[in-house]
Amino acid sequence: MTEYDLEATPGLPGQLPPGERIVWQGKPDARVLARAAFHVRLVAGYFTLLAAVALASALANGVAGPADLIGVAGTLAAGALGVALLRLLAWASARSTIYTLTDRRLVLRIGIAVPKCINLPLGAIEAVDLAVRGDGSGDLPLRLNGTPKLGYLTLWPHARAWAVVAPQPMLRAVPQAASVAALIARTCLAANPNGRIATVEDDAPAVAAHFTQALAA
Repeated sequence: MTEYDLEATPGLPGQLPPGERIVWQGKPDARVLARAAFHVRLVAGYFTLLAAVALASALANGVAGPADLIGVAGTLAAGALGVALLRLLAWASARSTIYTLTDRRLVLRIGIAVPKCINLPLGAIEAVDLAVRGDGSGDLPLRLNGTPKLGYLTLWPHARAWAVVAPQPMLRAVPQAASVAALIARTCLAANPNGRIATVEDDAPAVAAHFTQALAA
């Protein structure tokens, strides 16, 4: 039994209040999370580059000896171990995460060792942005009204990169991200009829969101 088995409703801190209903639940894709948040490809490339430079340096000075080859092998082994640990962390993070959208709030149940639930009332969500990858997965940063007291380290890896001073919660590595972003935006709009849904222009850079679901008061 885990601490999550004691949840009255999976992903929520308690039973839903009368009249509230769950619209959607999801969680990160562990493989995408490993690449996007834990940067396993970057780490693997870094150690591969170190090994290649060490081998090239040894060959430039003559025939590479056993000590040089052992050093290169050790570098590659360290890199493989580091990547394996990062993949394990990504898997644990994805397994312990549930994103829940109700008709009143968005809840992030996150945390591996110390699970926590972050309740975001729909009225507090100013905008829902979207960045889609080629496989259809994506990240959904949430811009909030006012000055929410959310710590970057408390949210990570479910936080927008580099937004440290004013941390933005983010749904990470979500499959079928475009559909989820549209659903969240429509649900926010239903809770706040004064809002609007906007789309990014077609000529937006490929690295930017394919479109943005924006809820503006």
